[in-house]
Amino acid sequence: MIKKRIFIAINLSKQIKKQLFDWELKLEQEYKLGEFRGKNINWVIKDNLHITLVFIGYATDDEIYDIAKKMKSVAKKHQPFFINLEKIILGPASSINRPLKSKRMFWVEGEKSQELAKLQNDLEGALNMNDNYQKELYVFNPHITLARFKSSEVVKRIKEQGIVDKKISYQISVDNIELMQSNLSRRGPEYIVLESIELGK
Repeated sequence: MIKKRIFIAINLSKQIKKQLFDWELKLEQEYKLGEFRGKNINWVIKDNLHITLVFIGYATDDEIYDIAKKMKSVAKKHQPFFINLEKIILGPASSINRPLKSKRMFWVEGEKSQELAKLQNDLEGALNMNDNYQKELYVFNPHITLARFKSSEVVKRIKEQGIVDKKISYQISVDNIELMQSNLSRRGPEYIVLESIELGK
């Protein structure tokens, strides 16, 4: 039985994707990371930039149909809202329930949003009935990954050039949530929208 690798996400507008992709180029230049491209650092391509709400894993078509139904039920209870993006930092972040790990990513961090936290929590609650889904044990912290490092040499170079904490100011309109399929390949992940569900409807 064929299974698809899926997750629930908030996709970004073309304008926001371009602005964040431009930041990738600035970061690569500022921290002199060009020599690591494709070997020790993987930059997220513009079209793949998104906010992951829930990573589900592998599911059959029947399971995907059931997940989409649950997503629609949750979406009806939430009205559209905005997320403010505030800074670019080194991730992952630490929390009370999740110990500090090695910094191996550039990511965009946003202002805390009660609407977003409630939406994500409601999705987790609805999907808890699915045996294939494992609820995250740490507090949800929305972010957008810009790059992943494969070696400590990249982190060393970044630290030599200075600590990352770039202030930004972008606003995202959250009007829908999308069920995404991730196809892994040598060129990196390729994402396909399986279902786009509007909030409040």
